[in-house]
Amino acid sequence: MKILLLRTASNYLLPLLLLFSVFILLRGHYEPGGGFVGGLIASIAFILHSLAHGLNNTKKILRRPPFYLIPFGLAMAMLSGLLPLFFGQPFMTGLWMENALPIIGLVGTALFFDIGVYIVVIGVTLTILFTISESI
Repeated sequence: MKILLLRTASNYLLPLLLLFSVFILLRGHYEPGGGFVGGLIASIAFILHSLAHGLNNTKKILRRPPFYLIPFGLAMAMLSGLLPLFFGQPFMTGLWMENALPIIGLVGTALFFDIGVYIVVIGVTLTILFTISESI
């Protein structure tokens, strides 16, 4: 009975936790939160799914091994730091759009840095935990 309850709950919790992780990511450059915490919450969602449905079913959802996310996230974070150099600003200077977007707010290089961190944290966390799960 516990397994059925966990499977049913994880089917509903996976999209909710992923949505909450994106909320924490977007909230991060104004209040506490950001890419690291959002990435951990997204990783927890996939770990919960793998506990309920098995590691292979969770890997089918991801479609690619999670370590492929790491270089993509690092490149995004690095490019957000290099972008101010093209405008004569020091490395990692925050650049912001003049107009705010309706839901997100002001978009700037800090947001893209947070998105890169978010992707790296998901890739690293899932790679470590999937590797440990496979060895057991």
